[in-house]
Amino acid sequence: MTRTPLRPLARILHAREKGENPDAIERENIRIRHEQMRDRSRVRAEGRLAMLGVMFLCAFVTIGARMGLLSATEPTEPRAYAPGASILASRADIVDREGRILATNMETHSLYAHPQQMVDPERAARELAKIFPDLDGAALERRFKDPKSKFRWVKKKISPEQMQAVHDIGEPGLLFGPREMRLYPNGALAAHVLGGASFGREGVHAAEVIGTAGIEKYFDAQLRDPARGGAPLELSLDLGIQSAVEGVLDSGMKLMNAKGAAAVLMNVHTGEVIAIASLPDFDPNDRPNPPTKGAPADSPLFNRAVQGVYELGSTFKIFAAAQAMELGLVTPQTIIDTRPPFRVGGFAIGEFEGHNYGQIPVEKIIIESSNRGTGKLALAIGPERQQQFLKSLGFFEPVKFEMVEAPGGQPLLPKRWGELSTVTISYGHGLSSSPLHLAAGYAAIANGGYAVQPTLLKQQGPRHGEKVMSPGVALEARRMLRKVVSEGTASFGDVPGYSVAGKTGTADKPKENGGGYYKDKTITTFASMFPSESPEYVLIVTLDEPVETSGDKPRRTAGWTSVPIGAEIIGRVAPLLGLRPEYDTGEMQATLVRN
Repeated sequence: MTRTPLRPLARILHAREKGENPDAIERENIRIRHEQMRDRSRVRAEGRLAMLGVMFLCAFVTIGARMGLLSATEPTEPRAYAPGASILASRADIVDREGRILATNMETHSLYAHPQQMVDPERAARELAKIFPDLDGAALERRFKDPKSKFRWVKKKISPEQMQAVHDIGEPGLLFGPREMRLYPNGALAAHVLGGASFGREGVHAAEVIGTAGIEKYFDAQLRDPARGGAPLELSLDLGIQSAVEGVLDSGMKLMNAKGAAAVLMNVHTGEVIAIASLPDFDPNDRPNPPTKGAPADSPLFNRAVQGVYELGSTFKIFAAAQAMELGLVTPQTIIDTRPPFRVGGFAIGEFEGHNYGQIPVEKIIIESSNRGTGKLALAIGPERQQQFLKSLGFFEPVKFEMVEAPGGQPLLPKRWGELSTVTISYGHGLSSSPLHLAAGYAAIANGGYAVQPTLLKQQGPRHGEKVMSPGVALEARRMLRKVVSEGTASFGDVPGYSVAGKTGTADKPKENGGGYYKDKTITTFASMFPSESPEYVLIVTLDEPVETSGDKPRRTAGWTSVPIGAEIIGRVAPLLGLRPEYDTGEMQATLVRN
């Protein structure tokens, strides 16, 4: 750039020749130079302002376009907080058939530490041990003082009160992370069905909740599936009825001094399990650890209704009678000689307490629960046909039930199914199955002869399976079972206003080491259906080692132990199931007159 001098010599000399002031030339050149500088600055400033304007316009257009795009898309909830965004923390609720909550989620927090940011690790460890008594203060202090330690979990989930108490410590190295936890608001109610949940993959700001047992684990993928939109899993259970069944069963187990108990209440047409209980139980909010020693059945985690396989005693006798009638071998009035001796394979078949029922009709065999009479029916049926019939009822395989524990309920079958096994199995010895198996078997009699598949999911209508017996045979079998309650071994099973049909079963308990049977320990069962004229539900009640002690000597049979509990349950739940009581008008009038 060429600079013009402020006092050009030629102009100065020319001005002096004319007598003009040369300083005016300098002032004029300074003015022109300043104007040129201002013009250049103005052009530069205007360029910069134009550039800023363009930048602001681009930013405004970008933000506006992004806002428009977001407004046009469906809103979605974030699954977790960063940096654990890959962890799906949401889990659908589980509800009963009426929509009442059985399992849900609760927002809580985790507690962790950054030891290198801690001001006073000794005090922090001491105060944390006061807030969480299960923590070892000395161990916490060692972990906090470890120079290599950058991150330490303290508690995976804490309550709001505990969170506030930790806040009050005032330690900057103690931090909180948000997370979801599984909550079971009804405590131990339906514990074995729900099973429980725990944390899978974990991050500071999120944790994956996964099922650990029961229906939580069976439907784990479905409960965590975002495509379901958080729709709850609807079970067949009824919360009120489940509570009634568990309450009566618990009181009855204690009254009968039993080691354990199980109950199954099932709709005979749909297979819906309305209530299922196993005692002792646990709280899934604080699920205990699996046992490391001892028998599995000694743990409260063991599901006696599904996993427990037992010899269910004389409850099996009705199957032999029904099959014999189905094959046309007998009618309810066919006379069978039950007098001793009766030997099979070198073994004498006896009766309870040495009874001799003589020559009695088939229905009396069921009413009186005759071993010899049932055994002779089984021999007439034969091993092969007996196996086929029991297999059609589901006694050869675990029940296909929506619980991860269900495959553990594998029935125990004899290695050699000869005539002796045929006889003993006909009255419930030599084949072990679960109470859930028995419920499905009795449902076939109750619904007119159709196999039914037990389920924990709510159904919309009947789900009859394969036909296993004719409606006429099922009707005759129900009439026999009704007489067992009205005239026979289950007389304590009568419920005022409700006609109950059922069968008792008392089996000696096998020793754990396989060395025979206990003489003073039994497994007792009451298998029932109601109303007996047109059954809607079956109820199975099983007690482990019960002893009724109100009399002169201990009584361990089903008629004294399981039957009264079954009757009490029916009396409690029948109105809740919408079944109207029916009373004999004459008896009611007589009662009114006496009063």
